[in-house]
Formats: sequence, structure tokens, C-alpha cells
Amino acid sequence: MGQHETVATSLAHTVREEIGTALAAVDADLARRYPGDPGTRQPVHTVYVPGDVFTAGTLREWGDAALGALDEHAPDAEAFAGVLGIPGELAEPVYERVRAKLEREPVEDLRIDFEDGYGPRPDAEEDAAAARAAALVAAAHRDGTAAPYTGIRMKCMEAAVRDRGIRTLDVFLTGLMAAGGLPDGLVLTLPKVTYPEQVTAMARLLEAFEKTHGLPAGRIGFEIQIETTQSILGADGRATVARMIEAAGGRATSLHYGTFDYSASCGVSAAHQSPDHPAADHAKAVMQVAAAGTGVRLSDGSTNVLPVGATTQVHDAWRLHYGLVRRSLARAYYQGWDMHPAHLPTRYAAVYAFYREGLEQAAARLAAYAAKAGGDVLDEPATAKALSGYLLRGLDCGAVDTAEVARLTGLTRADLDALAGRPAVRRPASAALSRPRAAAVRPSRAE
Repeated sequence: MGQHETVATSLAHTVREEIGTALAAVDADLARRYPGDPGTRQPVHTVYVPGDVFTAGTLREWGDAALGALDEHAPDAEAFAGVLGIPGELAEPVYERVRAKLEREPVEDLRIDFEDGYGPRPDAEEDAAAARAAALVAAAHRDGTAAPYTGIRMKCMEAAVRDRGIRTLDVFLTGLMAAGGLPDGLVLTLPKVTYPEQVTAMARLLEAFEKTHGLPAGRIGFEIQIETTQSILGADGRATVARMIEAAGGRATSLHYGTFDYSASCGVSAAHQSPDHPAADHAKAVMQVAAAGTGVRLSDGSTNVLPVGATTQVHDAWRLHYGLVRRSLARAYYQGWDMHPAHLPTRYAAVYAFYREGLEQAAARLAAYAAKAGGDVLDEPATAKALSGYLLRGLDCGAVDTAEVARLTGLTRADLDALAGRPAVRRPASAALSRPRAAAVRPSRAE
């Protein structure tokens, strides 16, 4: 075993060297464009709150309102499972985890909205609201009540509102710097993008801000909201969304589908505007392929059917929302938008049921793969990557626990990261939320 067996070859060593040299640029381009998963936690949803409604108590108010909806319309696990069709063996663990989540961390990703949910306001009023938002976000991070991810949605780069959007962004970021610096989990959303040049402009703005404040290059990323037909297919017939990712210069963190603006731009009537419309499926399929391997993540849109009113009406809305979230998860859209506090119970129920119902099978397959033990399914490295990614997302959102995954797989978190092709990085801890006085909650017009 210590000696190499001599085999016959025909190609000179120089041939391999020439091919390596010829493909060096391709190798570098692949590494730059397709770095893979960033290894950080992806929130399961985004909650949009209008800039004038956001307060220090907003997160707790949403959590309390969601708990109140459960108390009124599904006061126990059996009732909740019956509404949603959750299997009996999952009813109790899912319900308990949903309630615990709403107590501990009701919102994973908060976007303070200065676009459609805020509307046109006098400049002085929007300036004050943006500065106030920055102060509240900074204070929440200091006292540990911030959501893991928090930021703003500015107005878009179209001529009519461009200057106002840029100014709001500047006021917000400057306020954060004055209050101690940019927090971890900062997220910015650029809406209604139609041309890659608008993405380039956003990247230039952030680069200029970083230089002004001596921040590391690339410190500030942003989301691209896909809610126009031009962002999917350009006038030249090319898929624009891929060009937008390139135009961001490495700053694009995710693509968010905008259900209602995109549907309207396709001519879909209001009664049929939904995340499961064929027009929506086409747009998201293009987004998915364009983003694959780039490290840019996907978020589905929302439903505007709110769980309010009589119990039968709430149950109907819950079933609709639960089904849409499950549908998105099956299609690998692991994030979506929630527009009302009463959407939170079904968001988390759908997510937790999705990860818990497949836990044992995924863990068994991954354990067999790691042990090279075989089984009734022949899994390849790509499948092992998908299985470990599934377990990691379940861990990140709280659907499953580290101890039970370790018990079922015999693998550590580092092992799962390696199998999933993720770098081992520090992940933001869950925020411990306080309970300020409840106030009225108004849903945002998110799209």
C-alpha cells in the first residue's frame, strides 16, 4: 500500500497545465458568482410595520395580539390542530412551540416601512419618522429587545420618489451611526426595482456611506424586491433578476417576491392575486434559478386575507395562510411576509410542522450516509447537503432542538454545517423580548 502502482497515460503534463491556465478565469468567476450559502440564519418571515406606527413596544404587541388570537380562536392544541389538519402526534409539540415562540421571539425579521405602508408625507414628517426609527432600533439593540433582523424599506429609485428614498435611507443609517454604530442583523429593502442600474445606484449609495463613516467595504447589504415584470424579463428578453444580483456587487442578501404589485403588473385581477397564482410561480421559479448558489436568499410574498372577525372567518384565513406557507416551504421558499399579528400562529405552526414531521426520516438518512451504512434510499452528496440543510433550518427557527438532532444523527452542528456546505459562522442569538404596554396594531400595506 505504500507504493504507487505504475499505470500508463497518454497525455503530457503540459496539457493539464494548459487546460488549467485556460480555465483559471472561469474558476475565479465561479468562485465569485457562486460562493454558496452564507451560513447565517435565515428568518422564516418578514413583518412590515408602517414607519409612523412603529414603537418600542411593537414586537411585544404583535406577540401578545397573536397569543390573544390563539386564546380566543384555538385555546388548546387539539383545537388548533383540528383547524389546520395537523397530525395528532404533532399537535401538542407544535402548539407548545408556537406559544413559546410568541412569548419569546414573536418576530424574526422586522421591516419599518417608508414605502407603500407609509405613503407620501411632508419631508419634515418623514425625516422625523426616519430619525425616530433609528433611535428606537438602536435602543432595542442596547436593551436586548430587538428582533434578530431589523431595518427599513425605503422608497424606490424611480424619479418621482428617488430623492426622498435616498434621504430617508441616509437619515436612518446616520442615526444608527450616531447612536453607536450599525447593529448586527441590519436589513435594508429596495422596492419596485425595474432596471439593474437602480441596483447599481443603491450599491453606490451604500459604498459612499461606508467611506464617509470609515466602515469596511461591503459592510451594508440590501434586499431586492421583485415586484415588477421588468425585474423578471427585461425589454431585451433577458432574465433581469440575474443581472440585478450582479449589479449589486456582492451586496444583495435576498430577493423578496411582491405578490400584489407583481400580480397587478401582470394584469391579474384582485380576487386572484395570491402567492400560488401561476404568474407568481413563474416569477419565483426565475428568481430561484437566478439566485441558486449565489448566497442570495429567496422570500415569498404574503396573503392579504387577514385572520380577523368571527371564529369561522379566522379559521378560514388560518387554513389559507397555513396552506400557502406549507406550499412555499415545499418549493424551497423558506421565508415569507406576514401582514397581521394573527398570521404569526399559522406561520410558526406551518414551519414547525414542516420540520418536525420529516425530522426522523431526514435524520436517519443523514446518519446512514455519514456512516456509509446504506439503506433503502441511495443518497448522494447533493442529497446529504439538502438533508443537513433541512435540519439546520429546523434548528435555526426552533422547530427542532440540538439535542434531538444529535441523538438521531450522531452529528454535531459543525458536522451538519460541513455536509451542507456552509461556513461555520456565529449566529445571532434569539432576542429576549420585554412586555411593554399593548397598543392598537395596524397592519402594513406590505406591497
